[in-house]
Amino acid sequence: MVHPRRRSAAVTIRDVADRAGVSAGTVSRALNGVGGTSAAIRARVLQAAEELGYDRASLRPAPESRTSLTDIAAHVGLSVGSVSRALRSAEGVSAQTRDRVLRAARELGYDLGNLHPAQITRVGVLIHRGDNALSSNLFYAPVLHGAEEACRARKLAMAYATVGLGDDPGALVTEGQLDALLCVGYFEDELLETLRCTGKPLVLVDHFVPGIASVNSDNFGGAYAVTTHLLKLGRRRVAFVGGQTEHFSIRERRRGYLQALSDAGIIHDARLDVVRNPPEREEGAVSAMQSLLALPQPPDAVFAFNDSTAIVAMQVCLEAGLNIPQDLAFAGFDDILPAAQFRPSLSTLRISKETLGARGVELLLKVQDRPSAQAVVPALLVIRESSAGAAVPPRRRRVEAV
Repeated sequence: MVHPRRRSAAVTIRDVADRAGVSAGTVSRALNGVGGTSAAIRARVLQAAEELGYDRASLRPAPESRTSLTDIAAHVGLSVGSVSRALRSAEGVSAQTRDRVLRAARELGYDLGNLHPAQITRVGVLIHRGDNALSSNLFYAPVLHGAEEACRARKLAMAYATVGLGDDPGALVTEGQLDALLCVGYFEDELLETLRCTGKPLVLVDHFVPGIASVNSDNFGGAYAVTTHLLKLGRRRVAFVGGQTEHFSIRERRRGYLQALSDAGIIHDARLDVVRNPPEREEGAVSAMQSLLALPQPPDAVFAFNDSTAIVAMQVCLEAGLNIPQDLAFAGFDDILPAAQFRPSLSTLRISKETLGARGVELLLKVQDRPSAQAVVPALLVIRESSAGAAVPPRRRRVEAV
């Protein structure tokens, strides 16, 4: 028995697509003879149309190409973002990958005139809910102010939020209608990966992860300069008080300290290389300084990874009856407001925190073409009372640890 064909008026492109096992767009291109479909797919579509009695006269002319970036990405097995960067010859895509994507685009009939960068109108500025919180960190408030000013100058809306492990960044992006993300401070790799998975342009400020665009201060260069400054004063037992080693800035500052010692021909004494622990509590800086004072040969200078740590350490020394800088010279990093207000005032590295935030926004607007671009903000050595004098003989510096 021969089954009657369905009436052509009732048959749609969707019916043909279902029968052929392809998308409606593929059916349209195949029936219109537009490039982007293989001979085998076209034959299958024509057979399905014939079996269903589809009236090809009802077809509206198709545009030259309806292939999307998603189609190309599925064809070559890459993300949509990688395909977009390859087609725009952006940074971070190998020549081999770019050729493969371009070849697939030609085969699928993609119109390169359709390609344009995603428009950014609303920037989400994120900070970690943990120890980077603005209530406990004097460094990040001016960074956010710099980002805000940069957004205002470019007529961009800015939204601020704190995030942490276990949050749903996708919901944050959707509910906040965010087009791009500026992540300020340290973020765990797991949290960063969930942020990257939102597909939004992403830039880090005061953090570094390979493959992600970022803006940082010159941590290494600044640390090298301040350590060299202390050595030129005649100090030979320069201690370093560090923090969490997972923080890029702290690792770089320690690296600059070590390089300056090496270049000066001074052997690194591991006993002078201590860590503020716990890092988020004042007691961590107190115990680190006390351990240095308890050494048989205590330091004659201390470089702390940030100003807050240096100020607490100086207070410990003053309470122990030591004179600064005669007995111990001190230096910090960041030049937060209390560094100039403390007595003796603290030598430090001045970072334009507003510039960090502003440069982050600038990079965010270019990141689709330069997804792994790096920017460095200079660190300026500011010499104050805490390191203004030469060392005194060691016999006058020995005190018992408190």
